[in-house]
Amino acid sequence: MSPLCESYLKREQLNEMEPFYPLHVFVCSRCFLVQLEEFVSPDHIFTEYAYFASFSESWLDHCRRYTDEMRDRFGLDRNSLVVEVASNDGYLLQYFVQKGIPVLGVEPAANVAKAAEEKKVPTLVKFFGKQVATELARGERRADLLVGNNVLAQVPDLGDFVAGMKILLKPEGVLTMEFPHLLKLMDENQFDTIYHEHFSYFSFLTAQKIFEAQGLELFDVEELTTHGGSLRIFGRHAEDSSKPITQRARQLADREHAAGLTNLDTYHSFSERVKRTKRELLRCLIRAKDEGKSIVGYGAPGKGNTLLNYCGVGRDLLDYTVDRNPYKQGRFTPGAHIPIHAPDKIRETRPDYVLILPWNLKQEIMQQISFIREWGGKFIVPIPEAAVLD
Repeated sequence: MSPLCESYLKREQLNEMEPFYPLHVFVCSRCFLVQLEEFVSPDHIFTEYAYFASFSESWLDHCRRYTDEMRDRFGLDRNSLVVEVASNDGYLLQYFVQKGIPVLGVEPAANVAKAAEEKKVPTLVKFFGKQVATELARGERRADLLVGNNVLAQVPDLGDFVAGMKILLKPEGVLTMEFPHLLKLMDENQFDTIYHEHFSYFSFLTAQKIFEAQGLELFDVEELTTHGGSLRIFGRHAEDSSKPITQRARQLADREHAAGLTNLDTYHSFSERVKRTKRELLRCLIRAKDEGKSIVGYGAPGKGNTLLNYCGVGRDLLDYTVDRNPYKQGRFTPGAHIPIHAPDKIRETRPDYVLILPWNLKQEIMQQISFIREWGGKFIVPIPEAAVLD
């Protein structure tokens, strides 16, 4: 049982009833889509959202490189249109704007869409699907490049969403989507990336089936290091023969077959590894506390809230956490009620250990707060297994 991972609390809410929902993961025995049961509507989750993508420098660097690569590979210019669904605060489209390439964002969270507009990224505040795609296509706003980063997992009706991409994409247009790779999630025990806001978890094989069902074909794929290991898939209309299927797309499909992603036994073995990591993390934290050491967190990401609530880590083990996002500062994490401060708090209190909750950004974070070594402070990384790093 777990609260919604982005439902940060104000102080006056701490003694109020807080809803928890089952966090149980299922896998389809036919298509092998890994998914959660839907307990809360997307409207409830995403109308006002606490995640602003622009607070990670390494993620922004990733987006700058993507912009250059797509412009060069597909010849994008001022006569093109780049559309991003779930465009957040304009973190990506701002770089196309800087290069003089027209853009449009589609983002359901009004509070983050406002931040995008301030970056001169025109943004439509709606949930994307067939209806919105049809409206845009009628207005001759079809996309040369259609982008969706870390959104596919958050879509409860995959058929409607992907059908909308089919409608909005120009006849020879290209779509790219990035999402955490299920193979990495399982190989590296990244169980904390499972939370209610993510309805589905994808292998390349399953993504192929989802897009093929709507008349779109995946012709290329890149394996990325972002978010603990992600895929960037490239799609086109099935009738567009100008972009042949690449060798690396065929090779990844073969690797996933060989790794057992079309075998239910592979999925059954995952839960035991999750339980073992929970025990290891708790042993690490309890040992430090028994030795009289202080422990604080860095970051208040969604994945961190899955970790804290599943492992039962509260104020008895973690004094506080910090986050660069002002929206979260002064609030408390859902469920565990860990107070969230600005990063300067770490220098003020000089903790013995810092638990890095967004472990996928550990190198960036260890560099940002390397000053903890001045007083002998150390880092704890919880995933894939609990480990102390100097």
